[in-house]
Amino acid sequence: MKKDFITMKQTLLTLLMLCSAVGVSAQYRPRPDAFPPVEEDYSTKAVTMATTVEEMADWDRYPTYETYLAMMSRWAETYPTLCHVDTIGTSVQNRLILSMYIEVQTDDDLYRPEFFYSSTIHGDEVTGYVMMLRLIDTLLSSYGSSPELTALVNSTRISINPLANPDGTYYRGNNTVQRARRANANGVDLNRNYPNPFAPAKAALAQENRAMMDYFEAHNFRLSANLHGGAEVMNYPWDSYTSAQNPHPEAAWWREVGRRFVDTVQSYSPTHFTDVQEADNGVVAGGDWYVITGGRQDYVNATYNCLEMTMEISVDKTLSSNRLPEYWHFLAPSFINYIKEIHNLPASVGIDPTQAPGYAAAGTLHIYPNPATDRVVVDGLVPGEKLWMYDMQGRLTGCYPSGAESTEIDIKKCPQGVYLLRTEGRQVKLVVER
Repeated sequence: MKKDFITMKQTLLTLLMLCSAVGVSAQYRPRPDAFPPVEEDYSTKAVTMATTVEEMADWDRYPTYETYLAMMSRWAETYPTLCHVDTIGTSVQNRLILSMYIEVQTDDDLYRPEFFYSSTIHGDEVTGYVMMLRLIDTLLSSYGSSPELTALVNSTRISINPLANPDGTYYRGNNTVQRARRANANGVDLNRNYPNPFAPAKAALAQENRAMMDYFEAHNFRLSANLHGGAEVMNYPWDSYTSAQNPHPEAAWWREVGRRFVDTVQSYSPTHFTDVQEADNGVVAGGDWYVITGGRQDYVNATYNCLEMTMEISVDKTLSSNRLPEYWHFLAPSFINYIKEIHNLPASVGIDPTQAPGYAAAGTLHIYPNPATDRVVVDGLVPGEKLWMYDMQGRLTGCYPSGAESTEIDIKKCPQGVYLLRTEGRQVKLVVER
C-alpha cells in the first residue's frame, strides 16, 4: 500500500511537471488581484506626498487626503460653470467618496451621453488615483483653448471618481499612501463584493459598494472604466466566465476598443502593456486571464445598461512619485480617446426601457402607428411636457415641446431602425421602417 502511494505521488508530480513544460500552467496564471498579494517593496520607491494643492503642480507627488479634498473643492470653485463635486458616499471610516462631474451648463436640450471613470477600488493601486486627478485638471483647464477637449466636454457628461477606496489608500493615515492596503477598513475586497449577476447574492455588501451602486442608479452611464494596478492590460467582460464558456455579446467591439487604447499607448512607449501572457497584444477577456466573481465590471455590464471594462495601467501598484509624469505622458491620449468611444457605441447596445435606471413608468405613452414610416402620433402627454427622441446609440435626434396631450412627429428623415421616445418619467420604443 505504501509503495502504491509513493508511485501515485511520483506520477502526479510528473504530470504537473509536464503540464508546466507545455505551458498549461500559464493558462491559469493568477491575475495580480486574484489572491491576497505580497506587499510591495517600498524600499526601492520614493513616494513623496503633497501637503498643499500647490505642491501638486508638477504632478510628481501623491496628495494627502486633505490635499485631495482641497483639489476637488478648488476645481469646483474655479470652474463653476463646467463642473461640480458629487458625494457618492462615505467609507467605513467616514472618508468621502467623491466624483467630479463635468458638463457644460447651458439652457439647450441637447442630449449628452454620460461617461464614468473610477479608480483605486483596491486601495494600494494608486497610479490611477493621480492619473484621474490630472485628467480632471486637464479637461477643465483646457476648456476653451483645446478644440479637441472643448468639443469632448461640450458633447459628453463626464464623471470622474479618482478614489473609490479611501480607507484602503490611507490605511496608514491621511498623510501617506505608503503601505496602503487592498481592502477597505473592514478587510473587504471591494472588487469581490458586488452582487454576482449570474447567481443569487450571498455576501453582505460593503458600505462603499452600496454607495457606488446608488450612484449608478442615479445616472444613466453608457460607458465606464474601473482603473487598477498590478499589471498592464485592457481587461473586458466577462470576468465570471471564460470566453469559451460565455462570451460577452460585444466581445468583438471590446477587442477593438482595447486595441485602440493599447496601440495609442505603445505609439508613445512600446514596452508597456506587454506583460500579461494570456493577452492578445495587451487586450484580454477577464475570464481567460483568471475567473473571478463579485467584480464591479460584470455587475455594471449586466445591471445598468452600461459598458464597463477594467483598465490595469501599471505593473507597480504604487509608482515612485517621480514616475507619475512619465505614465501620464503615454496614458493621457488613450484616456481621452476612451471617453470618445461613447459616441461610437455598438448599435446593439441601445437604451432598453426595461433596464435604463431613473425612468420608472408613470402612466403610459401610446404611439401609433408602430412600426411607422413617415409620421408617428404620441398620446398620453402632459400639456407642456417635453418629448425627446433618441436613436439606439443614445444620440438625440429631436426634442418636441408638447402643448397638448397628443403630438405628431415627422420621421421621414429618420433612418430605418429602433428609436426611444422619452419624457421625464416615461419611455417607449418606436420602430422606423423604410
